[in-house]
Amino acid sequence: MRLQWLIIIGVFFCSTFTGVSQTSLNLFLTPSDTLDVPRRNAVVISEVALSSAALIGLNELWYADFERSKFQTINDNAEWLQMDKIGHVFSAYQIGKQGAHLLNWSGVSKQNQLIYGATLGFGFLTAVEVLDGYSSEWGFSWGDVGANALGTGLYISQELLWKEQRIDVKFSFRQTRYAELRPDKLGASFFEQVLKDYNGQTYWLSFNLHAFFKESNIPKWLNLALGYGGEGMLSGIEVTDNQLLTSNRRYRQYYISLDVNLSKIRTNSALLKSVFSVFNMIKIPFPSLEINKNGAVFHLFH
Repeated sequence: MRLQWLIIIGVFFCSTFTGVSQTSLNLFLTPSDTLDVPRRNAVVISEVALSSAALIGLNELWYADFERSKFQTINDNAEWLQMDKIGHVFSAYQIGKQGAHLLNWSGVSKQNQLIYGATLGFGFLTAVEVLDGYSSEWGFSWGDVGANALGTGLYISQELLWKEQRIDVKFSFRQTRYAELRPDKLGASFFEQVLKDYNGQTYWLSFNLHAFFKESNIPKWLNLALGYGGEGMLSGIEVTDNQLLTSNRRYRQYYISLDVNLSKIRTNSALLKSVFSVFNMIKIPFPSLEINKNGAVFHLFH
């Protein structure tokens, strides 16, 4: 469940350099046309420091609550209807995206943005996976590593193919009744539930329509979003527990909806562009059609 904390770290990476005076903020946030060595050094030092602090913090705080063990691997690919794996794809994609954006802000070449920036998520998440391998509670999961690689590859491949991100990986959340049944697993507070309750999480592939049809009159900010979620999960695998008065009649959910690409909203403010870049990881609520094993359900806002 530590995975979604990395989303916050990715956001923090993107917002590290905004603490300057209001008068120079716009100029400061504007990407450099050529290599700006002080900016690049600031980015590299900050990322190394924040990544190291995060890993040390996880090791000393999170893993300290669980018994350490010899390095072990696990196969958890069948758990949580693969929602945790898609969470890894999302986190690797978003952290890598912000890592590349920071190097672009520094004027680093496109090639080096992809080599050293877009791989930030994969490197960091793999380090976390190694920590998992030394915890008796979890283990090193090759499925997680593969999902990390997929998220990183999705960003890099689009830059190589189209020189832009036509398909974004996004996230949305709704509260469910399942967290009340298993607050220890799915979270007691709202914030915990956002991080832990896979029943309430939906991950989206958001396609920018104008990018695929550049001669059309489709607004540049309008996206078509395809979502995936799961329902009825009280644990990683399906179980029956009389104390919970339920059996895990879990099922997959598929969604189709519209979305807004915040990065395509026209503005001359570098600050707004930076804010839009960060919050573009969130799927904007729109009417959506859900398809599951029981049929189709229409949601006014999802």
